[in-house]
Amino acid sequence: MARDKGRDNPARGKKAKALRREVYVYTEGEVTEPGFITYVTENGTRKEPRHEIVCKVENLSAPTKRRKPLPLVEEAIKKWDEVQRAAKKAQIKPDDWNWPQVWCLFDRDMHEDIPTAFARAKRAKLHVAYSHPCFEMWRLLHYQNYTSTFGGVCDSAADRLKQQPGFAQTYGPTIRSVSKELGKQVMPDQLRGRYETARRYAQGISSRHDGRPDQNHWDPYTNMWTFVEDGLDVSDY
Repeated sequence: MARDKGRDNPARGKKAKALRREVYVYTEGEVTEPGFITYVTENGTRKEPRHEIVCKVENLSAPTKRRKPLPLVEEAIKKWDEVQRAAKKAQIKPDDWNWPQVWCLFDRDMHEDIPTAFARAKRAKLHVAYSHPCFEMWRLLHYQNYTSTFGGVCDSAADRLKQQPGFAQTYGPTIRSVSKELGKQVMPDQLRGRYETARRYAQGISSRHDGRPDQNHWDPYTNMWTFVEDGLDVSDY
């Protein structure tokens, strides 16, 4: 007897269930990093487009004193404890794609306790995206491969970024110079189509610090691409 059509395979016609991953981020910067995250989440090419990423910057209204690396990690650990409990209650497992993530994005700048912040984050299984001397290093790599030391001075990295051809004009066709405050705003043309270049340069400079235990001396350095790809599930922008 012929089998009924549609019954040959019980799974026929069924679509794999779409998943939803919650990503919570704590940023040192009040403007630049949140602006970057907004651009990437809205314009990035997703690796798993049928799944959903829900990304929230948790400390948008935090005071400056709570935005330094160690307090940032401490706040993130509290959130991570809460998030894990909720995930386990929902029967989500650590190996599942939709297991939540908590990220800390901070810089070397002139901060103290960088190794301690890293150690606590590692112990708590938080994700860290770190830039030395500051986030402007990651932005600069969208324009050029910079491998020399900045001596830990963030303003030097920011000044070099502002000197890049066409950078000022991303704020408007008649803009010729960019103030410190204006430069904190991330504009689309500073990022669009430049990700693969920035990642390649960043991976090159980060490999120079493999095995060095003190993150204070990783100059220059940024692993921001790990947040883009592992946190936001984006492969390009």
